Amino acid sequence: MSSPTWTPDALSSEALPYSGIGWRIVEAQHYVSTMKLVDSVAEQDLLEGLLETTKPPIPPECAGLDFLLATPFRYGAVYPTGSRFRRAGRTPGVFYAAEAPETAVAEIAFYRLLLHCETPTLPFPSNPAEFTGFSVSVETGAAIDLTVAPFAADRSLWTAPTEYGPCQALADQARNASIELIRHQSARDPKAGANLALLSCSAFAAPKPLDRQTWRIRIAKTGVQARREFPNLAVDFSPADFSTDPRIAKRFPPT
Repeated sequence: MSSPTWTPDALSSEALPYSGIGWRIVEAQHYVSTMKLVDSVAEQDLLEGLLETTKPPIPPECAGLDFLLATPFRYGAVYPTGSRFRRAGRTPGVFYAAEAPETAVAEIAFYRLLLHCETPTLPFPSNPAEFTGFSVSVETGAAIDLTVAPFAADRSLWTAPTEYGPCQALADQARNASIELIRHQSARDPKAGANLALLSCSAFAAPKPLDRQTWRIRIAKTGVQARREFPNLAVDFSPADFSTDPRIAKRFPPT
């Protein structure tokens, strides 16, 4: 797949300010996983502190950020597989978020369903799993928006279901141009919501999450059901919603 050539100077000329809210959904297991190993809150805090010393360091520019914001930027460990705007290997971090909770749910629903596509022997869980959705405040004067001209002309490259090369090449040049955020269309959300890829901790406008939500998500062969407790919201995704990805279409062929 050919990729357009963007130089740092060209990207700098397209940079715009951006201000908004980003949503991310993670497994609700951080404290639960260590709580069962200790007898008191003090012991758990001590264990969490010891575990923190074994993890790769947080870059100085991310100092003071809540762990939920800083974790994607930890350096030192090898990133096992590439993602849309991050190459595999010992590469700079990217914080991925969505402009709407529903888009964030679509992203995690896709990857949960993909896990079962790539591991056919893995049984579907009988019960829903609990996830935490959290929002972050984002503000930067150096953002590029792939949903508008001139980038929108290459929309098929930025939303390709499995080929991340053009996006990774763009992110490399964006870093060289001191771009801090890439706004782009979600390749997973059936409603084509917008995602955010933060290339720098400097793009966070606040050091902690603004809001938290509890989501319960159930994965089944019929699709994904997700429900938020408060404010109440339910979202369903069928395998057909993600059929543009050949890995999903192969395991769940259209009927």
